[in-house]
Amino acid sequence: MADITILYEDGEALVIDKPSGMAVDRPRKGGICLEDHLDRLKLGFQRAPVAVHRLDTDTSGCLLLARNPKALARFNKSFEDRLVGKTYLAILAGRPPGTEGTIELALSKISSAEKGWRMIPAKKGKPAVSHWELVGELGPHSLIRFRPETGRTHQLRVHALKGLGAPLLGDPVYGAGNAPGAKRTMLHAESLTVTRPGKTAIEARAPLPADFRALGAKDE
Repeated sequence: MADITILYEDGEALVIDKPSGMAVDRPRKGGICLEDHLDRLKLGFQRAPVAVHRLDTDTSGCLLLARNPKALARFNKSFEDRLVGKTYLAILAGRPPGTEGTIELALSKISSAEKGWRMIPAKKGKPAVSHWELVGELGPHSLIRFRPETGRTHQLRVHALKGLGAPLLGDPVYGAGNAPGAKRTMLHAESLTVTRPGKTAIEARAPLPADFRALGAKDE
């Protein structure tokens, strides 16, 4: 079983560093998933923790788990009210138009027999907002930090392609897929912050993954 690093722990929350390649929900086709590890993540509690949000299977980094139903309800409301701060590091297969900005592109889900389902920009879609900044250049690629205001499915992947003009390196759906040095979509949930009335805020930061380092990314 994969080793899971705990980044934050208290009586109502865990934040783990989810490995790339691990699905949060059990895949229909099988494969490793978070559910296989939840009993080990009880850490003395009677209940197994529950994932509050989702990360794509390829995406590594900060994932918040609730340790009881009341905490789950509060955290869900925090996400709904946009009170959760998140940053993501991404390697763009190209160069962005500038050094920082905000992408506002509403997203809608479509499906076809040939390509399966995917997200596209659509005026009548759900609002999606991502702030971004250029962290550094990695040869022909770029290291980008995203600060999403919303949490739509595949938001950063589509915003990279349509808002910055290039897909995330290794993205098999919105890009070219296999790329030298990238065996997955190069997206990492870098940090997570949840403010709580009357309690210390949840703050967690996931270290830079080895595959990001291999492409030249460095700790700031």
